[in-house]
Amino acid sequence: MSAPPPYVPLVEIVRSGLREGVHYGAAVGLTASGEVGYLRGSADAPMFPRSSAKPFQALAALRAGAPLSGAQIAIAAGSHNGDAVHVAAVEGILAGAGLGTKALGCPADRPMGAAARAALLRSGGAPAPALMNCSGKHAAMLSACVRQGWGTSDYLDPRHPMQVLVRETIEELCDEPVAHTAVDGCGAPQMAVSLLGLARGLQAMTHAPDGSPEAEVLRAMREFPEYVAGADRDDTALMRAVPGLVSKIGAEGVIVMAAPTGETVAVKMSDGDPLTRARTMAALTALAALGVDITPVQDMLSADVLGGGRPVGAVRPIPARP
Repeated sequence: MSAPPPYVPLVEIVRSGLREGVHYGAAVGLTASGEVGYLRGSADAPMFPRSSAKPFQALAALRAGAPLSGAQIAIAAGSHNGDAVHVAAVEGILAGAGLGTKALGCPADRPMGAAARAALLRSGGAPAPALMNCSGKHAAMLSACVRQGWGTSDYLDPRHPMQVLVRETIEELCDEPVAHTAVDGCGAPQMAVSLLGLARGLQAMTHAPDGSPEAEVLRAMREFPEYVAGADRDDTALMRAVPGLVSKIGAEGVIVMAAPTGETVAVKMSDGDPLTRARTMAALTALAALGVDITPVQDMLSADVLGGGRPVGAVRPIPARP
């Protein structure tokens, strides 16, 4: 088992003037020309991008011929809330391939979104694969398999042509070999690359020419951010507020962002950031350090710490030491 990379303090929790806690992590930022212009901690060790790799997986599906467009591409690259519009988009992708939701290889789940989850519980509904936040990615892979004539019952096997193409796509974009392959929470192969590789991969997509599959994935994410995540989710809020920004959160404290001018950052929080509060602050701090204007989302650079129902402190980025 490999040793964990060295992490550094990135975000602090201050309550009534006393530091109560610290989120440790690593962050890397690439200039528009691809040089490392920001670095906190180590960005070279293998890590799992988790759902931050979904733009790469969606690209692989398009390269394999999945006939997707617009919101369908966005949900293929997203981790959706499980709202009715999300389920309809997933079912639409499958129907276009002549398949139903029983073909999905992701596990049955309740919606990720609080409102959709509460509605399901009130109605007495049961968990279902289409409600699982990764079902858009799975539907896109199945659509590609049908288009190519590949088997659909074993599309999650790492040796399946679909997953071989995903691996080739990730290695091409990230400019490094996949260091390890695991089983993701949704059952799909999860491929480890470095934090730097993750940033390189998304940046390569931002530099792709208009009309290319890479550009189509990012265009769909920007135009339909509500299908990448949903209401009350950071990815959607960020892409709505900052024109041209692409943002994709992954589990266990990961996030990757790219500005329309090409500056790209990737962050991994060592504690997994279970409240999803630290990684966005760390990523925006990195973007700002690269010269990207984050004024429209300045309020996301901190969060109140409450005491007795009123603010008594803050969760905030820790400045880099000179």
